[in-house]
Amino acid sequence: MSSALPLSSPSFRFDSRQKSTHPRFQRLQVFCKPLKSHSQEAELEANSQNIDEEGNGHQVLVEKYGNGTSKRYIVENDSVIRTILKEHLPGTNVSEDSNTPESHDELFWLPKIIKDFVLPSGFPESVSDDYLDYILLQFPTNVTGWICHTLVTSSLLKAVGVGSFSGTTAAASAAAISWVSKDGIGAIGRLFIGGRFGDLFDDDPRQWRLYADFIGSAGSIFDLSTQLYPSYFLPLASLGNLAKAVGRGLRDPSFRVIQNHFAISGNLGEVAAKEEVWEVAAELIGLALGILALDTPGISLSYPVLGSTWLSVRLLHIWLRYKSLSVLRFNTINLKRARILLNSHILYAKVPGIDDCNQMENILIWERFCRPRIIFGVSLEEMVIGKRRGSTARMLLKLYVEEKYFLVVNQLQTKFEVFVSFKEGATSLSVLRSMWQTYWLDQNWSRSDDLFEQLERSLIELKAGFDNFLQQLEEAGWDTNQINLKVPKEISIEETSNSLNGDL
Repeated sequence: MSSALPLSSPSFRFDSRQKSTHPRFQRLQVFCKPLKSHSQEAELEANSQNIDEEGNGHQVLVEKYGNGTSKRYIVENDSVIRTILKEHLPGTNVSEDSNTPESHDELFWLPKIIKDFVLPSGFPESVSDDYLDYILLQFPTNVTGWICHTLVTSSLLKAVGVGSFSGTTAAASAAAISWVSKDGIGAIGRLFIGGRFGDLFDDDPRQWRLYADFIGSAGSIFDLSTQLYPSYFLPLASLGNLAKAVGRGLRDPSFRVIQNHFAISGNLGEVAAKEEVWEVAAELIGLALGILALDTPGISLSYPVLGSTWLSVRLLHIWLRYKSLSVLRFNTINLKRARILLNSHILYAKVPGIDDCNQMENILIWERFCRPRIIFGVSLEEMVIGKRRGSTARMLLKLYVEEKYFLVVNQLQTKFEVFVSFKEGATSLSVLRSMWQTYWLDQNWSRSDDLFEQLERSLIELKAGFDNFLQQLEEAGWDTNQINLKVPKEISIEETSNSLNGDL
């Protein structure tokens, strides 16, 4: 059922990726026998209770993973932690995201991995009641629309001369199939972006809108290459369409978030309609200038001139896009803006205003390159190291009894880095609190001092200074009701009643 682990040597290394749910070890392995039946599960419960009653160990917490499995940690002494792995049993329909299983009855047959891919995070609580009905009807509507698009494409190609020399419509049909196949390959890119990265756009729409232009530019390069290699038209055009479709997959959701930012009076429909007016006017002017350029002999007859002209205009386009995104002033708090606000509050005891903070925000940089580095969603096995692992786990439970997270400093790295794992019930405010503590530690950290003494001091400072931080945010006009700091769903920790006892 379980195995006692003498975790007495810090012989493992970290796989410090946020999405990781299980750490990699060099010599130390965690052997946990999975449960295969309900009778074995009942036996595990009885054994866990016996362990506690006999005083040979204390079940301190349960670590739940996004795939439905969970791991129980039982501290037996200062250096030994017993772990019990409980696998998700097929057919039990266990969901960590909802306490009301009946809300998923309509899609009970759909595997969780597919639900996560096609539905918003937190479904159905995160959307309105009519969302699912609309999507299920919209899907066949779109299917029929693309069937019609495929059928009329052959007529369009025949009208411009494709197949006219052969005297049959077979050439036009073949060309239509090739053309539609190119579009289909591109659609795969949009499918992947929407399903895999749909939760990114609310946090940083400016960054992803700019990345969309970078990726779309790469797709245009493939399109330009078709003139040099006409025999490879289909693969080159397909790659170009794929890249541009990925760009559209990033562009459209990001721009909707930006439009929602504009609609402060709830007039999103009107804002979108007026934006369409501006876009169509720009399209007409751009098409006219493009046709005029193509009528210029120097451009139309020389491929190098055509390519250099495209490159010059494209670079201007990206620069203008960057300038337009830079003027946006969001009053919501995402990871980048939270870093700026927290750093200022820790250093100067004040927070910058909305205009100043948005100007300081780097649109291009990825979160993983920001410092100090914060790794969210880390397992307990990565956080608890050293020869006295059981004692370390107990100390963490004591320190963070009033918080919805655990935070430790990674002492195996030369640069300052923290690991954060969240308890069940953690919110965006919990993430913000962990970041405040991180920035205080970053400014006051000393490797020569005791780890837990510094963590304790940071928590005391957090209790004393965080309310003032929130007050300054409100006074500066920040929307503290919309904090776009997502709690990772890969790992969550549930504290048991034993973990809260005073003898721990």
